[in-house]
Amino acid sequence: MTSPPAYAPPPGLRRLRLLLAWDGASFAGWQAQANAPSVQATLHAALVRLGGEGVARPVAAGRTDAGVHAAAMPAHVDVPGEFRIPVEKLARALNAHLPPSVAVLEAGPAPPGFHARFSCTERRYTYLLLAAPQRHPLWAGRALHVPGPLDVPAMNAAAARLIGTHDFAAFATQEDRQTVRELRALEIRPGPPVPGGGIREVHVAGESFLRHMVRGLVGTLLLVGQGKLGEEDVADILAGRERARAGANVPAHGLMFVGASYDSPARTM
Repeated sequence: MTSPPAYAPPPGLRRLRLLLAWDGASFAGWQAQANAPSVQATLHAALVRLGGEGVARPVAAGRTDAGVHAAAMPAHVDVPGEFRIPVEKLARALNAHLPPSVAVLEAGPAPPGFHARFSCTERRYTYLLLAAPQRHPLWAGRALHVPGPLDVPAMNAAAARLIGTHDFAAFATQEDRQTVRELRALEIRPGPPVPGGGIREVHVAGESFLRHMVRGLVGTLLLVGQGKLGEEDVADILAGRERARAGANVPAHGLMFVGASYDSPARTM
């Protein structure tokens, strides 16, 4: 007798795969909360309107913090057999019931054994810094304004010391899980120009991250770019595992979840 694939949906339900984007300004993150709006609860309410109370609560690849945006967040949802919306029409149908701040970009049947969170092999984020003398209204809510110049080569040199498998306790906030993680990418790249400066994109990738780890990493690299820390200081902070020695968490509004990867047969998103 063949056993069901790992992470199979409960009997009587079938699993669908979704790809979402949202503006995090109006949400307390992905995870449903009792007294604050969340992306998960907002999406679930739209699914219930289309398919009834039998629709399960959706699951995403990552649990973003309040104010964090998403450009391409994979998710899955288990729907009952009587769910009648054709999958090729589901994205448009859901978007008709969702607020302008969140949208379903794609919808389709999930591959056997697919789980948006537990099948994920890599998660990618980008943090945007507006390095310019003056603030820019069109980047407000998307990038952290840094009025002074940034030493990007120094930031990248320090970032290289953090790539690999390490104990990242120095960059996590109120974390009660084990703090060893593999950081696969951490790099500052040039973004679009703005008068007097430009956008600097901090690209981060790993299988999983600690609470506020990405924002703590960026806050520490920002101090390097401002000449307040050196490359060796960052290596010492990592080894010391003391949160107070690292940079402060940068604000959530500059952070965006930009993609995730899955082993075959689920495609990269």
